[in-house]
Amino acid sequence: MSHILNESAENYLETILLLSKKLPAVRSVDIAAELDFKKSSVSVAMKNLREKGYITVSETGFITLTESGEKLADMVYERHDMLSAWLEHLGVSPETASRDACKIEHVISTESFEAIKRHIH
Repeated sequence: MSHILNESAENYLETILLLSKKLPAVRSVDIAAELDFKKSSVSVAMKNLREKGYITVSETGFITLTESGEKLADMVYERHDMLSAWLEHLGVSPETASRDACKIEHVISTESFEAIKRHIH
């Protein structure tokens, strides 16, 4: 899968995915609080994601991933989760492993990630 979105957009999708697992409904204010961003910045990002077809926003402001948005969010989260666990297994502290995985997950090619996955499993 080629990267259509930038790192920031991918982080927003991943955040929506994670929040949707722990909240009954996700709103811009929840995303802003989770990422420690201004609500205005989140609103601009949500407009962009909505226009690209990755999310829907209800009249009451609830944000839902579309099928394509969920697919992309799942991919980013799988990368983060696996890379973070792998780095921790190699002896990296959990905080550093998570921070580094967050950087790597956006730039690693599908080929390289699949090779790491095969190696780990």
